[in-house]
Amino acid sequence: MRIALSVLPFVAIAACATNNARVPAPVPLRLDSSGTPAAAALVDERALLRASIDSAVNDPKFANAFWGILIVDPASGDTLYSRNAGKLFMPASNMKIITGSAALTQLGPDYQYRTTFAARGTVRDSTLRGDLLVFGRGDPTISDHMRKDAMIPLHDIADSLRAHGIARVTGRIIPAGDAFPGPTLGYGWDWDDLDYGYGAGVDELMFNEGFATVIARGGKKPGAPVSVETRPALHSPKVRVTATTVAPAVPGAPRATNLTFRWDSIGGGALVEGTIAVGDSASDDVAFRVPDASYVDALGEALRDRGMRLDGRALPDTTAKPDTLFITLSPPLREILPALEKPSQNQIAEILFKTLALEATGVGSADSARRVIERQLVAWGVKDGGYAIRDGSGLSRHDYVSPETLVHVLATIRGDTAFHVFYDALPIAGVDGTISNRMKGTPAEGNVHAKTGYVDKARSLSGYATTADGRMVIFSALCNNWTVPTSEVEAVQNMIAARLAGMRLVAATP
Repeated sequence: MRIALSVLPFVAIAACATNNARVPAPVPLRLDSSGTPAAAALVDERALLRASIDSAVNDPKFANAFWGILIVDPASGDTLYSRNAGKLFMPASNMKIITGSAALTQLGPDYQYRTTFAARGTVRDSTLRGDLLVFGRGDPTISDHMRKDAMIPLHDIADSLRAHGIARVTGRIIPAGDAFPGPTLGYGWDWDDLDYGYGAGVDELMFNEGFATVIARGGKKPGAPVSVETRPALHSPKVRVTATTVAPAVPGAPRATNLTFRWDSIGGGALVEGTIAVGDSASDDVAFRVPDASYVDALGEALRDRGMRLDGRALPDTTAKPDTLFITLSPPLREILPALEKPSQNQIAEILFKTLALEATGVGSADSARRVIERQLVAWGVKDGGYAIRDGSGLSRHDYVSPETLVHVLATIRGDTAFHVFYDALPIAGVDGTISNRMKGTPAEGNVHAKTGYVDKARSLSGYATTADGRMVIFSALCNNWTVPTSEVEAVQNMIAARLAGMRLVAATP
């Protein structure tokens, strides 16, 4: 382990402010002749912070909501605010704080994924008389997101095969090994999410983070066929179209284009159904249901793009020992973490989750991953009962974490020698990631580094704020079970982060 296991005192001290705390009455300001506050009348900014948070979360509109908030100054160990800090909340994507921190601690910032390509058969006269085997270990970077075009690294693999004297494969491309045994989907994932890119399952071979973009275009006249194309692979997945081209809507009528994109349980690809107006276009992401197969299909397309021939014949003997041709390496974890945390990418989180298990136990299953994460939390000194871990992304509605646990993890990873990798990977208020449009024009803009989380009835914001006098504070603001618009929950979280960025922890002498 690369970080000290000492725990900060805030986890054991009593909260200095709770939901029952009495807030002192505002101190009247005495102004000197210049109109500035006199030293004796300086306002206690900590009291103002507590009062503002209490006022916001005690609003009657949140009467049925469950708020959990903890704010600490790790340098002093002071608790600046606490409300239900030890209670369990559905964290949504705040789970990625735990997954990312554990990955950085156990794997290190320079960790790279290995993919091995091997020949099962003989290579003679530029022909592999046998199968091309691919042994994956979960490389999540073969994607538009990480490489701008997911086909680029696959074309590089095709070039490597040609450099090894292979221009034809008489057999098949076979996904070999079983680095991630068990279900590709997480425990407790919502069935309604599974058609969408953010709900794709993961396996040891992944292409484009588990989804394809399907683009549909209406015909030139009503009744004309609807054309479709896919990205980033042009020939995968197969798309079945039942949609029809209709006349454009007249002014004031409902929009004529009403398409649904989803996985096709009959054809095993994507299904486009509904209506689309003449000359109109629409697109959506559709999750692959079999990750290994989508990788193999895309790799086959890349090989054919480079002029290679794939016969696809099944071999009578599949017991021959494979010979390794070459191994590819992914970009390092320091480049993967921003692709995880800033856009809140679920599949990278799930891959890291299983990778932790694979590296620690040799079995990259979700059950093994859960135990590895739990052992890490214990090693960090997190209180027992402050978490229930079921996946790495927070999609599961069976994940539960307390604000105290999240703050403890954020404080502990702050002592890691590679903390800057984790800190820089978090979304930055008003700048990038999932909070690029939040807290603009406030002291939090460009200052607060924090992870969001959102599933139905769970909204989270946890991270770091640097105060006006240069002190880094750590906060976690979780809310479950509200019935007001989600934007009103976000407004409270934004207010907390902005107040922290604008406050002074040490009163200055005027």
